Amino acid sequence: MKHDLEYQPTNAEVGIYECEIHLKFRLIEEKGVLSDRDKLLEMLIEAFACGSDEYMEPLQVEVEAKEVPEVQASPQMRRHLIRLRNSRELA
Repeated sequence: MKHDLEYQPTNAEVGIYECEIHLKFRLIEEKGVLSDRDKLLEMLIEAFACGSDEYMEPLQVEVEAKEVPEVQASPQMRRHLIRLRNSRELA
């Protein structure tokens, strides 16, 4: 398993992060679930978060998260970040 997370616990400042996750695992599941891509992704993430059991076998996990400059984010995300920072200052 590879976990490459840049985390600074001393800084409570929020930022914008680019995250990449590669998961590969085997799963025993009903065939009908595999037809709806959105439900499938939600179900797979939930199954993986619950951990290994007799129905799920993880094969490969790679996680990378890095902070990116705010100018690389969408205007909507930058506005939300500003509102979040402002609400923290008022608290």
